[in-house]
Amino acid sequence: MADPITSFADFWPYYLREHSKPRTRALHYFGTSLAVALAVLFAVTGHWLLLAALPLAGYFFAWVGHFLVEKNRPATFTYPLWSLAADFKMWWLWLTGRLKPELDKAGVA
Repeated sequence: MADPITSFADFWPYYLREHSKPRTRALHYFGTSLAVALAVLFAVTGHWLLLAALPLAGYFFAWVGHFLVEKNRPATFTYPLWSLAADFKMWWLWLTGRLKPELDKAGVA
């Protein structure tokens, strides 16, 4: 078994390599975007059911990507908080057009 990752700086390239396929990342972007939209809707409407739907929206699409596309185990199972932070970091870098250099540094083709 590999040594546990002890810093977010070390986790980040691992996280990107676990999301090597564009379809996996696309499913993550969709789920994260949906979760953000639900959070905004909750802030506007105050409907608590929207908050309950946040994890479902975010994780469902991500896990479909891992189990059916990437065929690996989601990093969330081992590193839940770092995985959540990395998901938003990846999403933001994608939205702002700055993800490719990070993928290149992590060795993701």
